[in-house]
Amino acid sequence: MKKELGLYVHIPFCVKKCGYCDFLSWCGTSEEKETYVQALLKEIESYREFARGYRVSTVFVGGGTPSVLEAGQMEGVLGNIQEVFELEKKPEITLEMNPGTVTEEKLQCYKENGVNRLSIGLQSVKNEKLEVLGRIHSYEEFLESYELARKAGFTNISVDLISSIPGQKLEEWKEELAALSALSPEHISVYQLIIEAETPFYEKYAEHEELLPDEEESREIYLWTGSFLKEQGYEQYEISNYAKPGKESRHNLKYWERGDYLGLGLGAASMVRNIRVSNTKDMKTYLERCGQPKTMREDVQFLEEARQMEEFMFLGLRKTRGVSRKEFRRIFGQEMDMVYEKALHKCLENGMLKEHKDRVYLSEEGVLLSNAVLSEFLFD
Repeated sequence: MKKELGLYVHIPFCVKKCGYCDFLSWCGTSEEKETYVQALLKEIESYREFARGYRVSTVFVGGGTPSVLEAGQMEGVLGNIQEVFELEKKPEITLEMNPGTVTEEKLQCYKENGVNRLSIGLQSVKNEKLEVLGRIHSYEEFLESYELARKAGFTNISVDLISSIPGQKLEEWKEELAALSALSPEHISVYQLIIEAETPFYEKYAEHEELLPDEEESREIYLWTGSFLKEQGYEQYEISNYAKPGKESRHNLKYWERGDYLGLGLGAASMVRNIRVSNTKDMKTYLERCGQPKTMREDVQFLEEARQMEEFMFLGLRKTRGVSRKEFRRIFGQEMDMVYEKALHKCLENGMLKEHKDRVYLSEEGVLLSNAVLSEFLFD
């Protein structure tokens, strides 16, 4: 019986790199993009033998900004995946796009090549905030792209927003979320701004926290978000993700539930059969070795049982449903309450975790302090 597999495809090109972004991406020339696409096709082809043991249920094309590729280039990538890998009857195929980078032709190409879910990087409905973030588009351009996607027949659209942007107040955020929810996308991701090292934002804000919303403001923004979106028909199913019924990201759930996924492209990460590995982040090496993925892998880790348990807990607890004691017992042959006796007792006692029947999950307060809570489930 074939095992279920997710595919992640990395497109590292952007029109312009945003000031807060630490992803593996940059502005590429037309020649660089074409050279990269040809290398990606070689890498996909190299997995033909491996693919025989799997059936692909989800594909996620991320970046970077995948929609900067020409329609024909994306058609080649998606077509090659479907030729090499066996896909289930109704796979979820997601493509990330940015406003202003898509046309009717591109959207039609995505549709014809199996894409049935779009993830649009809006980040803010306020143009002054988009400027602060260094985005290349206006809110009006987002609306145009969103309308084009609807006209092209896409009925499963996710939109990203960033909260706790410099200078942001709760009242402003309420206006942002109200405007977006009025468009009724099927899925909304809300990420709190994190100041990452080695980014322009780090240089600008790392030593000037007074320019950012304080902890209390960020807390109020987070709590109001969940409450408001619930009223609008969205269920929070993970710390940063809200979906209408049945519209959760199946691909992202694979990450949080430790399903197998294969990363294709520069720097792409994989987790297959409890082995975590990443492709090289060096473009020259990738182009030279794309046809032999084993020769360009970095950070290879075989996860011993203790590490698998850690991941089961700290990835699973990101979901609002939390983790299942029964599932822990099925996978590891041990009782969760014995393995994590001290951590569970402490976090249930101090109210960071709650339990209901078989499941253990983060409380509202636990979500706000999730990094500290999840660290309790790491072995010394």
